[in-house]
Amino acid sequence: MQTQLLDKNPETPLRVYAVWVPLPISMTRDKWDAANLPDARVREFWDVDHVISGWFGSQVDGIDGLSWDMYYLYGTDAVWDTVPTPLISSGGSIFAERERLRIEINTLIDQ
Repeated sequence: MQTQLLDKNPETPLRVYAVWVPLPISMTRDKWDAANLPDARVREFWDVDHVISGWFGSQVDGIDGLSWDMYYLYGTDAVWDTVPTPLISSGGSIFAERERLRIEINTLIDQ
């Protein structure tokens, strides 16, 4: 995210909310690098109790489980009532979908 999207588009008016989800083997607080996303447009959260990841799983993805390693793209007209809408795009893994996300962000900005 940082090198592939943010660094390459420093003037793009984005807000990024990164929610880190602790996973037993790969992602624990002591292994988390807080310097992963140093961009000023990023706000980071640690979802220790899986509240956010569980909510997005059930309310946005329609699954009974956690959503992690996902992105959700909303435009400037997005409104958060019960569920944020309109959702322009979502996908995962973020790394695998980085080029698609970059294109969708640029398309959104060019509108």
